[in-house]
Amino acid sequence: MNTHTTYEFPLNERIRVFMRLEQLFQQLSHFMGGNTVFDKRAAIDTLLDILTIFSRSDLKSELIKELDRHAKVLGMLSNSEGVDNQKLQTILNDLTQASRNLYNASGKVGASVMESGLFQSISQRSAIPGGSCSFDLPAFHYWLEQDEAEQQKDFQQWTLPFADIRIAIDLILGFIRQSSVPKQEVAHAGFFQLALDTAHPVQLLRVGLPVSAECFAEISGGKHRFSIRFMKPSNDENRPTQAQDDVTFTLSRCAV
Repeated sequence: MNTHTTYEFPLNERIRVFMRLEQLFQQLSHFMGGNTVFDKRAAIDTLLDILTIFSRSDLKSELIKELDRHAKVLGMLSNSEGVDNQKLQTILNDLTQASRNLYNASGKVGASVMESGLFQSISQRSAIPGGSCSFDLPAFHYWLEQDEAEQQKDFQQWTLPFADIRIAIDLILGFIRQSSVPKQEVAHAGFFQLALDTAHPVQLLRVGLPVSAECFAEISGGKHRFSIRFMKPSNDENRPTQAQDDVTFTLSRCAV
């Protein structure tokens, strides 16, 4: 059971997109594991969201750059005192393999998914609220009623192009999150602000609060500074209000 709630805030667009994809991949795995029609529908909707993100930018090259940067940073630690070189080499091998797999992948990521006639028809109707009803897409209705083994076979084919992408994102975000030790801070009257060192750009902020805390963290910021407001939820129709008491929390400034 979790004793703390963690609020994360990315400080650049690259990490923001990686985190959105991370969540979508987790949702996709969850719904693919379900055995109801609505699980399959939710999995398709999530896959469409993933495809939309990939249609807007060249994420493959962004991931390769980030993997290579992490490998370079970790490679510089090999001669440092107290470093477990065997573990470090394993990590470097994982980074190198992930980068190589992405580099060798041909074509635009996800393009093969849209070659499926069924998926094309679902995609075309997805912008319409409720547009995938049985009378709109009888072929989709037929697919939803098929044997689960056949559905899983299709899902495996549709999600295979994203396997290396997901591995790369998990590696990158994992390193970033582990790059900083949480430090205890106090937000006076529910507010905390801090300037950032632009010479060592922070990529991700992580704020930890006990689950018993009767407030949540509202974070904003950029490369120069950030602020955190601890807000108390409203029990009625009013907007949340800033906490008036001091709030103790943990802060990680991840800058690997």
